[in-house]
Amino acid sequence: MELSKTIYSTALYMRLSREDDDIKESSSISTQKKMLEAYANENNLIIYDEYIDDGFSGTNFERPAFKRMIQDIENKKVNLIITKDLSRLGRDYITTGQYTEIYFPEHSVRYIAINDAYDSDNEYNDIAPFKNVINEMYARDTSKKIKTAFKARMKDGKYIANFAPYGYTKAEDNKNRLVPDPIASVVVKDIFAMAKKGLRPIDIVRELESNNIMSPAVYKCTINSKLNVDTYTKHKQWTSATITKILKNIVYLGHTAQGKSSKINFKSKVTVQTPKAEWIIVENTHEPLVDQDTFDKVAQYRVTRTNKRTRNFKNIFSGIARCADCGRAMSSTGTRKKGAVANLVCGGYKLYGTKACTNHFIDYDTLYNIVLSELKKQINLSSSEKNDIVKIISKEFEVNSSDNNETVNSQRHLQKLNNRMTELDHIIKRIYEDNIIGKISDERFSKLLKDYENEQKSIKSMIDRFNVSNERVKEERKAYINFFKLVEEVANVDKLTPDLLYKLIEKIEIGQGVYVKTEQGKIKQQTVIIYYRFIGNIEENRYSIY
Repeated sequence: MELSKTIYSTALYMRLSREDDDIKESSSISTQKKMLEAYANENNLIIYDEYIDDGFSGTNFERPAFKRMIQDIENKKVNLIITKDLSRLGRDYITTGQYTEIYFPEHSVRYIAINDAYDSDNEYNDIAPFKNVINEMYARDTSKKIKTAFKARMKDGKYIANFAPYGYTKAEDNKNRLVPDPIASVVVKDIFAMAKKGLRPIDIVRELESNNIMSPAVYKCTINSKLNVDTYTKHKQWTSATITKILKNIVYLGHTAQGKSSKINFKSKVTVQTPKAEWIIVENTHEPLVDQDTFDKVAQYRVTRTNKRTRNFKNIFSGIARCADCGRAMSSTGTRKKGAVANLVCGGYKLYGTKACTNHFIDYDTLYNIVLSELKKQINLSSSEKNDIVKIISKEFEVNSSDNNETVNSQRHLQKLNNRMTELDHIIKRIYEDNIIGKISDERFSKLLKDYENEQKSIKSMIDRFNVSNERVKEERKAYINFFKLVEEVANVDKLTPDLLYKLIEKIEIGQGVYVKTEQGKIKQQTVIIYYRFIGNIEENRYSIY
């Protein structure tokens, strides 16, 4: 592969992952580095930089060094890439092909894979796509073998995850066996002890925080020097969800439950939850931190609390009421207000506190009455009032042209515009012919053509605005007609039901309440926006809650 006289700014790209473990030294980073540097020196190439992805799979391209190299290509700092072979670039033949066949040529980047004798400047490179397919087949086969090996180890009760669960650490003499962590195991035992006494998860959270106990995520980063707490997790505090997860985990009974999730395929990072019946559970694999009696009692308390809380209350706004700021679903929570059934609170705030969002508290009954009142307004509209609304929409969305104050609002005017467009086409054709036979000069022809084409552009713009306006009117009219059809299916509204809400309402946004002083005293003001099906929100209402 002789290199042309083009001055190249060269990127040496190296990659190694677990899938290459069986190749040993032949593909090690050090071996790749020596090969690429020797090739560059032999061909008098200027090395701009070396890009190393050590421990990254070739089946996806979310690799830090690779992304940095692409950025340097975008910034025109690199115009030649060299790898040991095509598989170092990637093992996903579709994406690899997109880079070698499309991206690199479009960015004037030459690509060389030494061991595959591949050079993008060489027109005889038909073997490359087949190489990419073979590389992907290798990756798929390797993935299957790894998955089979992992499953066999799981069935043997060997713990194979990267990190031990909170409360445990990996044994020094056997990384597949769990042993109690001297610090975290005590915390886990305390959590179960508090839960056995009847404390709720939120009470346990407060107790742990008052004693400055690090959350599992923060503790993990503390004992693992490779983890940075700021980048590893957004949520550094204890949460009720964390406590509940610990209390439900059978690992603390001394059992190993693995295979709870799996990747969609070997190329993807996306994981899906595995049905519990398919988990691989092996009992008595390590020292328990809690006895079966305590574990069962805690589970019973949890079920009893849930039943007690939900026996006479059902949140009909579940999935519909959302925080106006972060978009999370509003979640039901307890209330101290006499006679009230519950509060709704931002789900993000409930889980993670003020670092995720503000509370957006709203009394359940207050929201119920607001929505009931607003729905009654829509349902009680007379036929004439509904027709008036549709007429107003049609009038409201008439679009006025901003050019020459000309109103594009009638079919008659649209017809005139279309006629003029046809006329201009004929005129342009005629002046072409006149220019060809010498009746008008080239200079005169160019000026006339420019004027007529500018007029056509202006007319086309007006026609487009008219058509957009017309479509918007039709869509809005249709939306309201469809909404009113839904409303007509509801004879009257005396109470709200989940079916009624899902039929008429898309979502309800709850704003953060603020307290203001008035002559009547201190009141809470809160914005509630109802988005109806088909038509969206009619108005944004700010309610005063006394």
